[in-house]
Amino acid sequence: QVRLVESGGDSVQAGGSLRLSCGVSGYRFSRNCVGWFRQAPGKEREGVASIYTGGGIATYYADSVTGRFTISQDNAKNTVYLTMDDLKPEDTAMYYCAAVAPSWDITTRCARRVASDFADWGQGTQVTVSL
Repeated sequence: QVRLVESGGDSVQAGGSLRLSCGVSGYRFSRNCVGWFRQAPGKEREGVASIYTGGGIATYYADSVTGRFTISQDNAKNTVYLTMDDLKPEDTAMYYCAAVAPSWDITTRCARRVASDFADWGQGTQVTVSL
C-alpha cells in the first residue's frame, strides 16, 4: 500500500522560502512519478510540479512556479521535496503530494499533472504567504 506524508508547511512573508517534504512508502521510485499539487479555497487543485524517474530524471512545472520552485528526490530517504523560493501571496494553499499508479503512459501522465492521473495522495500541508 502506498503512503505519502507531507510536512514543512508554514506561514511566511512574501519573498521568503520554504521546503516541503513528502515521505513515500510502499512505492518504487524507479520508473514512477510523484507530483506536488496545491488547492486554495474556492479554486481547483493545480498540479505544481512533478518528477519522473526512469532511465534518468525528468521534472515538470506549472508556468506559475517555473523559476521559483524546484522538485527533487532523495531515493535513500524515500522523500520528494518541493523547494519554494520567492514566495508570493498567490502561492497560499494546501499543498499535497501524490503518486501515479504504474501505467504504460506514465511519462505522459507525469508531464501533464492532472489530479485524476494520480492514484495515491497525502493529507496535505498548509502554506500561507503574507505581504
